[in-house]
Amino acid sequence: MAEETIFSKIIRKEIPTELLYQDDLVTAFRDISPRAPSHILIVPNKLIPTVNDIETEDELAMGRLFTVAKKLAQQEGIADDGYRLIVNCNSHGGQEVYHIHMHLLGGRPLGTLVTG
Repeated sequence: MAEETIFSKIIRKEIPTELLYQDDLVTAFRDISPRAPSHILIVPNKLIPTVNDIETEDELAMGRLFTVAKKLAQQEGIADDGYRLIVNCNSHGGQEVYHIHMHLLGGRPLGTLVTG
C-alpha cells in the first residue's frame, strides 16, 4: 500500500482547507504556494502515488480530473483566456507529493514551455 500523504488528510477533512470541489472520485483545493493568480490542485481521492501507478480501474477518476479542471477554470473566470494543466511524475518530472495531482494554473499569461 502507498504511504499516506498530506493530500489524503485534506481529502478526509483532517486538515482544514477550503475545498473548491469534492465528489466520490476527486477533490480540489488551492495550492498553498501558488505560482499563478489561480493555482488549484485536483487530486483523486484514491491514493495513487504517480502516473506510473495508474491502473485500468483508475480511468474514471483520471478523466474526472479533467472535467473538474474545466469546471473550476470556468468558475475562476480563466477558461476563456486560457489556463495550464500540469501533472508531474517522479523526481525528474518535479513531483513533490507522491499522490498524483493535477495543477490548474491561470489568471495571467503563463508563457511557453520548451518541449525540445
